[in-house]
Amino acid sequence: MGNKHENGTILERQAQKLKPPSMYQVILLNDDYSPMEFVVAIVQEYFNKDRETAMQIMLKVHRDGKGICGVYSKDIALTKVELVLTHARKAGHPLQCVMEEV
Repeated sequence: MGNKHENGTILERQAQKLKPPSMYQVILLNDDYSPMEFVVAIVQEYFNKDRETAMQIMLKVHRDGKGICGVYSKDIALTKVELVLTHARKAGHPLQCVMEEV
């Protein structure tokens, strides 16, 4: 009987090790200053969306205050947030981009 308990513990530990990494959604937040066309261009460039999908995401940001651009591993999500924020600041726009664990 002792072996069954030990094996169960070992299996639980292995299952924890095999758990997939957390995923993060990258979200654009609405502001009253960033031009809609700029937001569409950002979505196309950094999230590889076609124009129609980028327009839909931009409209969701505009209407609902935020829009999800994609879901990525932590490192990729962090990089995308930094790239968007850097691009927006260089262009003189206050566009905000954040990430949230899914």
